[in-house]
Amino acid sequence: MTVESTAARTPRRSAGNKAGTTGTKRTTSTTKKAAGAAKSAEPALVQLLTPEGKRVKNAEFDKYVADITAEDLRGLYRDMVLTRRFDAEATALQRQGELGLWASLLGQEAAQIGSGRALRDDDYVFPTYREHGVAWCRGVDPTNLLGMFRGVNNGGWDPNGNNFHLYTIVIGSQTLHATGYAMGITKDGADSAVIAYFGDGASSQGDVAEAFTFSAVYNAPVVFFCQNNQWAISEPTEKQSRVPLYQRAQGYGFPGVRVDGNDVLANLAVTKWALERARAGEGPTLVEAFTYRMGAHTTSDDPTRYRTDDERLAWEAKDPILRLRRHLEAANHADEGFFAELETESEALGKRVREAVRAMPDPDHFAIFENVYADGHALVDEERAQFAAYQDSFADEDGGK
Repeated sequence: MTVESTAARTPRRSAGNKAGTTGTKRTTSTTKKAAGAAKSAEPALVQLLTPEGKRVKNAEFDKYVADITAEDLRGLYRDMVLTRRFDAEATALQRQGELGLWASLLGQEAAQIGSGRALRDDDYVFPTYREHGVAWCRGVDPTNLLGMFRGVNNGGWDPNGNNFHLYTIVIGSQTLHATGYAMGITKDGADSAVIAYFGDGASSQGDVAEAFTFSAVYNAPVVFFCQNNQWAISEPTEKQSRVPLYQRAQGYGFPGVRVDGNDVLANLAVTKWALERARAGEGPTLVEAFTYRMGAHTTSDDPTRYRTDDERLAWEAKDPILRLRRHLEAANHADEGFFAELETESEALGKRVREAVRAMPDPDHFAIFENVYADGHALVDEERAQFAAYQDSFADEDGGK
């Protein structure tokens, strides 16, 4: 099966090249034609559900969702709605001063729920800091995701309990962790797979390039799942790569595929395919989920400074949740009772998240110095003493020292 496209999207630039000291343009008509053809060519995009909610066929990937039922579709819709509700509540909590920061997934629910539901229990996930939907699919209590952003712990869950690693703040480093873990799986003789999530910005990191190299050379059972939300904070994708991101896989010797990131069915199908390749010993795959970050990069970011309202509005029309709802209604797979029930469940989740965050106990002020070194360290001891002196410099509630 061939999933790589030969079409490459060329960044916007002048067709002429200046040469010599005179600055004379030496662009041939052939070069101009080639540039025009490259601009008009669109990369292949796997889509099973249009923005209008219409089911479309795909000869290569239909079989991976052939057995999906109406109940399954309602489940995917529920996952996306509740994940968005949790995300909205977390954003509100940060605005109220309850969280120090929050990275929203608004608009990326289909990519995360579709890929997350493709995983088996024994597969292992290496996330970034935005995979709230994948965490939901892995059974991680959403309130556990908030401890780190409130500053009361360093993670909040046992990675081995759900085969879901702790959130990774360092951009791109989790791809190397995933590759090493996948290489270990082959040594153990297991048939499970690994998936590493990262964004389009992280694709420019050296760690990602190294992960691609090692996974290809060692035929590691890993799926690299890139959520291309088109903005690395304020830097657009066309300033990061001269070709569509999924085509980078070709240079490393493994397949890449671009999927409609707002189509939950397509993400489910493509990820199942990639995971099956990995388990069968066929090595790594790069999946580029072409989606859009409808909110800010984090709550400390202001996207209105670098992108237009028209751009966002165009992508809101492709909303992943609205898309699946249209399909459910057109196919008579869900009635108003289902949506009303889900709305009630959604509000209950929001209330539970609010209460859980505000009930989180403050951490021990000295916990930051623990577990830095296994056997302790003189410098850490010195810093602990300095911090203790600083704390003692404040008057307590009774006015004493």
